[in-house]
Amino acid sequence: MTDDHPLVRLETLALIGIGGFAGSNLRFFALGLLSDVAAVLLVNVLGSFVLGFIVYEAEYTGVVDRSSRIVFTTGFLSSLTTYSTFAIQTALAAEPLLLVAIVAANYGLGFAGVLASRELARKISDWTPTTGGETA
Repeated sequence: MTDDHPLVRLETLALIGIGGFAGSNLRFFALGLLSDVAAVLLVNVLGSFVLGFIVYEAEYTGVVDRSSRIVFTTGFLSSLTTYSTFAIQTALAAEPLLLVAIVAANYGLGFAGVLASRELARKISDWTPTTGGETA
């Protein structure tokens, strides 16, 4: 079957839904273990790291196929991470210092996670033959 066949598209949508279910439940689990601010920071940084790795893995080695990347990034990671809760936490921060800390931590550590995952993907590409790839 080709990628544009209705059953292939339906399968992809179902896998994205399953990934979304898993990601949102993992975020809910983190919110039960940690304070709200810490849990949101954790899932956003972890999600940034994993998304960065998937994108750079595609760039450097291309071992993971495009449809798997789309399912994982669109389903699981988009439900795991949360910009909306981060934005609300920031808007509701009573102390200006807390507001700055929330923003700096989410963006700074998220960006650091992407850079760290790029290095990991580069190291892995040294171990595997380069076949090229495309970003998700």
